[in-house]
Order: sequence, then structure tokens, then C-alpha cells
Amino acid sequence: MVSGFGALIQMTGASWMMTTLSDSSQMVALVQASTTLPIMLFALLAGALCDNYNNRIVMLYANLFMLAVSILLSLSTWFGLLTPWQLLTFTFLIGCGTSLKTPAWQASVNEMVPRHDLSSAILLNSVGFNLSRSVAPALGGMIVAAAGAIAAFVINAFSYLGMIHVLWRWKPKERRRDLPREQIATAMWAGIRYVTMSPNLVKILTRGFVFGFSAIACLALLPLIARDLLKGGPMAYGFLLGSFGIGGVVGAFMSGRLRAAFSSETITRGAFTIFALCAAVLALSQHLLLSCLGILLGGACWVGTLSLFNVTVQLSAPRWVLARALAIYLTAFYAGMASGSWLWGSVADRYDTRTALLASAVCLLLGAAIGLKYRIPGRSSLNLDPLHDQWVAPEVELDVKPSSGPVVIQVEYFIRTEDVPQFLAAMDERRRIRLRDGAHDWTLTRDMQNPQRWMMTYRLATWVEYLRHHQRTTMADAEVSERILQLHQGSGKPRVERLLERQTDWLSASTDRLDPDHESRREINPL
Repeated sequence: MVSGFGALIQMTGASWMMTTLSDSSQMVALVQASTTLPIMLFALLAGALCDNYNNRIVMLYANLFMLAVSILLSLSTWFGLLTPWQLLTFTFLIGCGTSLKTPAWQASVNEMVPRHDLSSAILLNSVGFNLSRSVAPALGGMIVAAAGAIAAFVINAFSYLGMIHVLWRWKPKERRRDLPREQIATAMWAGIRYVTMSPNLVKILTRGFVFGFSAIACLALLPLIARDLLKGGPMAYGFLLGSFGIGGVVGAFMSGRLRAAFSSETITRGAFTIFALCAAVLALSQHLLLSCLGILLGGACWVGTLSLFNVTVQLSAPRWVLARALAIYLTAFYAGMASGSWLWGSVADRYDTRTALLASAVCLLLGAAIGLKYRIPGRSSLNLDPLHDQWVAPEVELDVKPSSGPVVIQVEYFIRTEDVPQFLAAMDERRRIRLRDGAHDWTLTRDMQNPQRWMMTYRLATWVEYLRHHQRTTMADAEVSERILQLHQGSGKPRVERLLERQTDWLSASTDRLDPDHESRREINPL
């Protein structure tokens, strides 16, 4: 909460500072975009770091970096060196620190509470943030009015000290690692592959992008709403932001009851629709009280929707890829916010603020209609605990090293003709799971001389990737395997063959002849 106070006071100061440095509506909106764009660009990298390294260390470095940038911003303002583009650069760098911290912070909730308390913990996190949001902007407006934007920047710098102190003292339980860490680029690709091959996550990403793109107009243009539509100053801007934060607290406390009474899709559509009403009220109102009531509704919808999306992502991704899944969700959401901030600022520049707000309201209504095709999944009861505790790595005769590969897996099934439709449906799900967890070149073949005999084949790049692949299998994935085993009619379990692929072309052979160690290497690390 203390850190949230500092961040929101700094944002209030930066947004109002831009109105004094530039007359451009687009430059004012870009203050919001400069904070959200880094999350769009770097969240996946941060997620890969978090899944491979200690979350506490990642957050500690992120907060130290933001402390240094905040000090530089304060000094530049104090000595009168700040220009509009320098202000955007500093807010962009602070956003970079936020992009590094956020996936680690959200994934750390899993390390603090058991899975059945996850929804409540995430909501409590939202309550803490929005208690800050409800007070800090109004306080920020008073600070800016009394002492200028530099006071807001200095307060933000001090706010990082508490978080750094807590992270320094926190000693979470270290995760057991039986395999070497993934390379960062490989880990990033594994996260993208997992999310894009998980239908529930794709739906959340789609709706999150649309919501961020449409709803951000109200926040990005809020300084202009206070200055141009309400004819107010930094105090009016602070009261509007404070009302948004109070609405967030109300929305967080109401989320539990709403989720007990309505489906996730119903809540999402309602949030889109009510936020559209918020945008319309802000566009048409000329009274501060009415505008505060309108944006209070928007704050409730904002927190309710984002906490719902966050919980659904965390319940739809296993621990090994959780930070990356959250990071990709944040990337989609913040990409919507960044592009929306730029677009609605451009519309306000070309036409006016009122037109931009009404256009965003129309987009929000379209976002509600998208739910007819991309429905948010219900609260998942999937068991995503790892299955690898029940799986033992096979013993092999070859001297296999971690880099040996490619590894080819073949599994033989015998299926009755009448069971083929069910088998194909289950194997389609099996194919998605195998590819999602890192396999490639998955095929299913049928013996033309023995039609009941089927062969599933897939490849993994190396032996260590084969072991990693099985560590990623969850209890929910095992249900698909059970359905396939029930259809298998052979004696005993399906026969599994693990093979090392060999190359026999003339180039590989000539390379082996030039290598004095080729006799030993060919068996354990073929091309």
C-alpha cells in the first residue's frame, strides 16, 4: 500500500506536470502510455526470469532500479532541466521497473497462500492497491497544488524504501529444481506456446486487450476532463482519481458475492457495459460530483474485471509457467492500454475530449458483445498439480547426456473400430497437450494391414527437454491419458519406445569422419 501511494502520487504529479510543459492532448495521454508500454514490451521477459529465478531477487532489483530513476527525475525537476520528452523517458523507465516487478509480485501470491485461498488473496491485494488509489490521487493533487510536481516525485522515491526493506527480509521457500534452468529465449517461447495452445487463456487475453484498449480512455484523458470539461485544477483531477480508487475498493469487496451469484461471462459483460456508461457520463457531465459518481462506477468495474481475469489466469496455468502466463496476460492488457492511450489522445487532439470518450464507450459496448463468441471460462476446478512425482525417468542403455537428441517417442495403441471416433477426439486433446508442453512433429498413424493398430509419434529436441516435458504434465492432463487407456485393447499398457534420431546423409557422415571423437559422440549426441 505504501508503495502504491508513492506510485500514484508520482503519476498524478507527472500527468499534471505534462499539462504545464505541453499544450498537446496527445502528450498528456502519452504519460499514461509511457508507463504501460514497458509492460507490453518486457513483461514476458520478466515472466521468464521469474519462472527461472527467485521472485524475491527479481522484485528487489526492480525496486532498486525504480528508486534510482525516481531520484534522477526529482533532480531534473529541481534544477529545471525537465522537458516533455524527458518526462516521458523517466516515466517509461519507471514503467520498465514495474514490468519487471509485476509478474513476480503476482506469481508470488501462490507462494504465500494455498490454492483454495488464491481468489481471496488476489482480491485482498486489489483492496490494498485500491485503498491507496482512493486516497493517493487526491493527496497527490493537494501535494502538487501546494508544493509542485517535484514533491510528488520525491515522495515516490521514498516510498520504495519500505518495499526494499520487506523484500530484503522475506525468505520464501526455495523451489526444488531437478533440471537445469531454461535459457531465457527458450523459456519465453515456451510461455508463448503454452498460452496460445490453451483456449481458456486465449479468451482471457482477447477480452483483456479489448477492455484495456477501450477503458483506458477515461484514465488517460482524466487530466483533460478535469481541466477542459470540468474547468478545474489539480484538486479536481485528484478527486476524480480518488473516486476511481474508492470504486475499486467497492468493486473488490463486491466481487466475491458477484462471483457466487453470476457466471464469469455475465460479470465481464456487465463490467464492459457499466464502464461504457462511465465514459458517457464523463463525456457529458459538467459537474464534478456527477463525474465522480460516474468514474466511481468505472473503478468498481475496473477492479472487478481485472481481478476476475487475474484469478482465471492463475487457476488456468500450472506453477512452472505461471509467471509467464501472467506476463503474457499483462502484455495483452497493457498493449490495449498503451495503444488505447495513444488513439484516444489522438482523437481528442483532432476533435475533442468529449468525442474521444463517447467513441471509447461504443468500443466498450462492442467488447461486451464479443462475449457471444469468446466467453470467459468459469472458475476452473482443474487440478494443475504436477504429475512428475508419479513418473520415474526410464533407464536407458546408451550413455545419454542432457544434450543428446532429438528424442523420438512412439506409443502403440490397439483400438476397436467402433471406438475410433472417441479415440480420435481424445488424441486431438493429447496432441494439443504434447505440443503445448514442448513436443513437436506430433503424428498419429494407422496400420493398413492391422487397422486396430495405431502409433502416436512425437519429438523433443534433447533428452533434458524430454525430462522437462514430463515434469510439465499435470493431474488434469492425466485425465486425458486415462480416457485413452480405457479405449486401448492390447494386452497390458501401450508399448512405449524411446529413440535417438540419427542422420545418415553424406554431410553428417563427413563431419563425423573429421571429428576424432566421433565414435563415442555419435551414439550419445547425434544430429
